[in-house]
Amino acid sequence: MMKKPILFILLICLISCSQKNKDNTPWTPLFDGETLNGWTQKGGNAKYKVREGSIVGSTAHNTSNSFLTTDKLYSDFILELDFKVDSTMNSGIQIRSNSFPYYRNGRVHGYQVEIDPSKRAWSGGIYDESRRGWLNPLTDNPEAQKAFKQNDWNHYRIEAIGDTIKTWVNGVAAANLIDEKTASGFICLQVHEIHADKKEGTEIVWKNINIITENLSKYSKKSPLKPIITKNKLTIDEAKKGWKLLWDGKTTDGWRGAKLKEFPTNGWKIENGELSVLASGGGESTAGGDIVTKESYGDFELTVDFKLTPGANSGIKYYVDTNLNKGAGSSIGLEYQILDDELHPDAKLGNHEGSRTVSSLYDLIQADVKKPIKPIGEWNTAYIISKDNHVEHWLNGAKVLEYERKSDEYLKLVSESKYAKWPNFGELNEGQILLQDHGDLVSFKNIKIHPINTTKK
Repeated sequence: MMKKPILFILLICLISCSQKNKDNTPWTPLFDGETLNGWTQKGGNAKYKVREGSIVGSTAHNTSNSFLTTDKLYSDFILELDFKVDSTMNSGIQIRSNSFPYYRNGRVHGYQVEIDPSKRAWSGGIYDESRRGWLNPLTDNPEAQKAFKQNDWNHYRIEAIGDTIKTWVNGVAAANLIDEKTASGFICLQVHEIHADKKEGTEIVWKNINIITENLSKYSKKSPLKPIITKNKLTIDEAKKGWKLLWDGKTTDGWRGAKLKEFPTNGWKIENGELSVLASGGGESTAGGDIVTKESYGDFELTVDFKLTPGANSGIKYYVDTNLNKGAGSSIGLEYQILDDELHPDAKLGNHEGSRTVSSLYDLIQADVKKPIKPIGEWNTAYIISKDNHVEHWLNGAKVLEYERKSDEYLKLVSESKYAKWPNFGELNEGQILLQDHGDLVSFKNIKIHPINTTKK
């Protein structure tokens, strides 16, 4: 007589428990389980197909890294997915990644959440594909290293919100990165290139690929990990290659006024990890004045992030000798121009057409007119390399000009420029790096140098 009520109560309990455990998160699937609609392959020639409700990627010989990318771009999101990978493979989930014609002929680049079944066990770590290398390895996170399951299904959770990227491997916190490099891009599934001695056709399988893009604060999880912050710090690979910070992000160490023994007491500001020359009416070196490194450099690689304000003018000079030009104006050296080409009148001036536009060799050589400059108020990355008198200017990953220092062609350009009055202009074997005060608000960060040959003064 009592069996039916008991069964009814048990049924109610089961339904109640099921409702409590139900995931009410408003996930949107990125994969329909049947086709690759909404996805496009970029890069190499690995094979991608749909099998039994999953996306299958298989390795191929004689090809570079392959990427199955979403057609849609994403900025802030929470992504979850499952995957199973062959133990001999390497793979990853690209997020906020891009492919531009100017950047290494369209090469996919950006953040990658690593899939690493090797003994290193850095699955869930964050690598910067085709750019800076490792940003957040799992060297100091043995719990996450152990969370990955060989030859079995694994679950990733990836949160990219603002400048913070957090990852979990099978529920274990793996990476917590604060990085400002890229705010938006596609998501993609990588099949890594393989060496000739590796077996072709090994597979990685993905399924249950779901994303949230709204109300992220409601669904975001707190990570127990201390964040790795990259701003004004060397990456692992940069340190290994011998790069050095030129500015520590906090102090004036290593810098002085170009015409002073110490750092200027006014005209410059350090705040929130940014070094800014302040607006003072647009005059050249009339406020705090230019600042220079205390050390001098011969051959080098230099990278500087810079941000313009409307109508602003500044510059990065190299092979500077502050003993030249003790009078008014800026110190003398070769200059990577920093300028608002649209609003500043200098863009239309110069002894060589276009030679005063952004990323040009000031007053000497115009940068490529197709240069990938970002809108005013956004950060750009300048890169300069000088080796054996061959010099290149790059902007946001694109080479915009090159020249041979001390060559006949170079000397002719100098003779036709405002620098003709300076003997042996730009021909020093070593010199200082300079950030220019041109009376406009311009900010700098991530100032790094790789000295190929360095000599202290």
